[in-house]
Amino acid sequence: MAVTGPPSPQTPTPTPTITPQETAPIGNPIFARIRIANSSDVPHLYKLMYQHAASQRLTHIFSATESSLSATLFNSPPFQSFTVFLLEVSPTPFPDGPVGCHPPITRIVNLDLLIVDPESKEFGSGGEAVVVGFVLFFPNYGLFSGMPGFYIEGLYVRECYRKKGFGKMLLSAVAAQAMKMGYGKLDWCVLGWNANAFGFYKKMGAQVFEELKMCRLTSDALQAYESFS
Repeated sequence: MAVTGPPSPQTPTPTPTITPQETAPIGNPIFARIRIANSSDVPHLYKLMYQHAASQRLTHIFSATESSLSATLFNSPPFQSFTVFLLEVSPTPFPDGPVGCHPPITRIVNLDLLIVDPESKEFGSGGEAVVVGFVLFFPNYGLFSGMPGFYIEGLYVRECYRKKGFGKMLLSAVAAQAMKMGYGKLDWCVLGWNANAFGFYKKMGAQVFEELKMCRLTSDALQAYESFS
């Protein structure tokens, strides 16, 4: 999905009602589940990550492959290193019970209008379920607070599912896990032109540090230090 520039301002849409899955649905319900991704999800993750790069106008630096994701993302237990929460939706309730080693989070989202998903076949994940988005995060540490935390490397929701509370669900899931583990912070970066993202995160209570700039060593600049030891 090619994106040539920042998203245009859109007319505000009504905020959907999000309730636990066990609540009786009303209106146009869609059932949502957040679970930990595994190696079988790599094809979907790869497509989501490429779309994310396109939406950020960063496809020129996108070099990930399905093989690189398989080789690097799933080598440690969840929350000890790289972890991916995958968000799926279905017109019917998800089965009860755990998925993998971590219990999933399930909700019902009551929509005013049904969602038309032109990529439902490409992102089908079994039965009537489709993959909607993901968040990738890993532990970091607060030097001045002396507390561990999580750093969110990327959060993405497919275009037709935006402005319906799904991005908030993904961020909330990571924040809730941080609290369960006694962590003290949650960090992430936002591109400077993305005013919509800044507004979204501020509404969720995030503090924006305007004075901070990201620095990075990569490619040849990183390789120049290979012999330092």
